[in-house]
Amino acid sequence: MSPFFLLNLIYTYFVIIFEKGKDMSELKISDLIKLQAWDTPTICNALDIAAPERRTVGFTSKPLVPVGIHGSVCGYVKTAKIGAKNKPLDNAKEIRTSYYKYIAEDPKPSVVLIEDTDNPEGFGAFWGEVNSAIHLGLGAKGLITNGVVRDLDQWANGFSALAGSIGPSHAYTQVIEFSSEVNIYGMQANDSDIVHFDKHGAVIIPKEVLKILPNIIEKQMDKESVILEAARSPGFTIDKLLSAMKNADEIH
Repeated sequence: MSPFFLLNLIYTYFVIIFEKGKDMSELKISDLIKLQAWDTPTICNALDIAAPERRTVGFTSKPLVPVGIHGSVCGYVKTAKIGAKNKPLDNAKEIRTSYYKYIAEDPKPSVVLIEDTDNPEGFGAFWGEVNSAIHLGLGAKGLITNGVVRDLDQWANGFSALAGSIGPSHAYTQVIEFSSEVNIYGMQANDSDIVHFDKHGAVIIPKEVLKILPNIIEKQMDKESVILEAARSPGFTIDKLLSAMKNADEIH
């Protein structure tokens, strides 16, 4: 390990410790919007530095179907669990009404995380033309679910989604509970968490490190640009790669 690399690690460590000590309680909508400038893999790379203890947790670990996605989305989590194989509960309408009221509440902008509890998941679609329009109108920016969606041609414009599958029927789909912990293909989430997603997948962002991510990302991009410029130049060799990597280590 080069001394430049060690110095950079030490520098990054103290920056993170210092920034984490600041008051992170007052998040603004602009903080979330700012993170939409980068894709989700870039956010994951930054989290590897800002929250290394979460390197193997907090993100979706199975491919999902992107629907209506144009860029990245970042928002507060709203959660629910659904099922579609059993006939509606006696109070199904009351639960759904309460669920919509929950979606309409702050904080916003929000992203709905719905766990399909059927085995296997994706038997009936809760999501289609109507629910995508309703949720968009109530202030939700998107959806992440292990369940099934439909009505792709009528999907609400501006409502981004990652779904487990695509199918034709809603069967007996119903909301079972909401505002409880959910797990979407390995990504565990709770109400009011912060989630970032795009066509690659989704990741939960710890609130205490959210504001330091842009600074980390900019430094990482500076390092990558040195290597990418060398790799894309004519006559690229292993010696040029090693030189570029050394120069990248010197960027603080």
